[in-house]
Amino acid sequence: MSVNIVAFGNERDVLSEDSQQSSLMWSYLRRSALISEIDSSPSAEHSRSPVTTEYQACVFGNVRLVVHDCPLWDIFDSDWYTSRSLIGGADIIVIKYSVNDKTSFQDLKDSYVPMIKKALNHCSVPVIISAVGARKNVPCTCPLCTLDRRSCVTTSEGAQLAKEFGATYLELHALNDFYIQKYFGGVLEYFMIQSLNQKSSEKMKKRKKTQKCHRVQPPQLEQPEKMPILKGEASHYDSDLHNLLFCCQCADVAFYSEDSSKVAKAHKVILCSVSHVFMLLFDVKSPADIHDPSILRTAQSLFAVEAGAELLTPHGVPPCSVPVRVVVKDSIFCSCLSDILHFIYSGAFQWERLEEDIKKKLKDSEKTEHVLEKVKCILKTPGKVNSLRDCKSHQIKRLYSTSLRLFFNTPVLADVIFTIQGANVPAHRAVLVARCEVMAAMFNGNYLEANSILVPVYGVSKDTFLSFLEYLYTDSCYPASILQAMSLLICAEMYQVMRLQHICELYIITQLQSMPSRELASTSLSIVSLLKKAKFHNSDCLSTWLLHFIATNYLIFSQKPEFQDLSVEERSFVEMHRWPSSMYLKQLAEYRNYIHSQKCHCTVM
Repeated sequence: MSVNIVAFGNERDVLSEDSQQSSLMWSYLRRSALISEIDSSPSAEHSRSPVTTEYQACVFGNVRLVVHDCPLWDIFDSDWYTSRSLIGGADIIVIKYSVNDKTSFQDLKDSYVPMIKKALNHCSVPVIISAVGARKNVPCTCPLCTLDRRSCVTTSEGAQLAKEFGATYLELHALNDFYIQKYFGGVLEYFMIQSLNQKSSEKMKKRKKTQKCHRVQPPQLEQPEKMPILKGEASHYDSDLHNLLFCCQCADVAFYSEDSSKVAKAHKVILCSVSHVFMLLFDVKSPADIHDPSILRTAQSLFAVEAGAELLTPHGVPPCSVPVRVVVKDSIFCSCLSDILHFIYSGAFQWERLEEDIKKKLKDSEKTEHVLEKVKCILKTPGKVNSLRDCKSHQIKRLYSTSLRLFFNTPVLADVIFTIQGANVPAHRAVLVARCEVMAAMFNGNYLEANSILVPVYGVSKDTFLSFLEYLYTDSCYPASILQAMSLLICAEMYQVMRLQHICELYIITQLQSMPSRELASTSLSIVSLLKKAKFHNSDCLSTWLLHFIATNYLIFSQKPEFQDLSVEERSFVEMHRWPSSMYLKQLAEYRNYIHSQKCHCTVM
């Protein structure tokens, strides 16, 4: 072991006439009782102005002591790399200066101490600052006197520098036995012992670590590969129904003004989903069902169904018949009907926007208030009082997901009947066309279903198809099991309703992730069969996730007969991404053999 000491600075007294004055480090090496032999390296000696002098000695019997003495601070300016290397390899740093050379001390404080701090870079290397010499001209302590104030370095200045540096401050008035051997040497040798203890501790830790590495360690089980994250698709339920007003497909209501000019087209099921006035108008409810005279008065004063216009029913006239003609009696209300229909088709909750649109169109506060009052009467709930405060606080909001549920799987206003597994399922073309592009093409194209009331459905069970229709009406889906979710996913893929397909995928993934390993091992559910169906029906996200799921639970699925049904490509993927890996299992077997071998048995026993 060795201790490296680096000493910076010139401690020679500039006022002294003795040009052969010994250096601090050389004086210590000659006087210390611990030093057994000294070797001054001649290769480091330079004529006249040595930059660095290296001393080597033996201390504490067999510890090598290496001292680099750098009297000139120019080494930082001329050879920063060498000075930084010296500081980096130092175990102890000594900074020395003459108390009678104030200029050199000021350069040390302003320029070179920051450089040493930067080179140390928060390393915990002990630093000793030594003020050497007896002050020749002691400055006056009077605050009003400046005589000889700059001639020597005071004790307080040296102590303050040591405090800022975090160093140990020593004053050596002379390089004699007391100051060198007992005072400076005692502090230096304390730090040398500290350094040796630290090196011995690090060496012991390294030896233990090396011995520990030679032992057979238990294999580390890596984390399973992360499975792909499935992102859900945002709902476009409101926009689907709002776009129905623009395209006017399957419209079964036509509004006219009193002068018989057509104003707008609409759909009964949408109007009735937000208003009891329209329910009364289209015979969805009778006056006896409503029990609210204000709703009856609103329906009679605003609208009139033309005589001879028949309501469409599943057993009535074909769907392609002329829509029901409704006359709007109020001319001011009729002029704003398009804005009111946009308000209704957007879910009847954007009240502030409706106010702004009507104000811009009418430009009359009394007429605007008149129309808004009529709209509130249309949206009125039987038995309750409407108020403007309720409208502005969105209390009149009637979501389609709630209101259209009233017309799900009921013959009321239905204009199509699906026949499936011997049962009839009534529905409304307007909702189907708005929510499903495949059905929009089926009911508006050159297909048999376009002019038929009865539409057969094949390849899907009745329960699955009812769940599919419920999603179209309510934008919600609640599968009862993983198998039902897969059946609904197949139906969604058949009719190209991608969001419903993603909901079913997410449901299947969530259910499988929540299964404990014991249940997964004992379940009769075939994950490989789900994988095959997901691939066949273009559910790429689910099929990719199921492959990762099988690979992550390799020890469970590899024992099941269905594992043999995987294709060569699928089997290769699973083997490559399996968890735990085959390498880990091999290492685990080797470790267990080692533990149970005679090498690990106690030799005493």
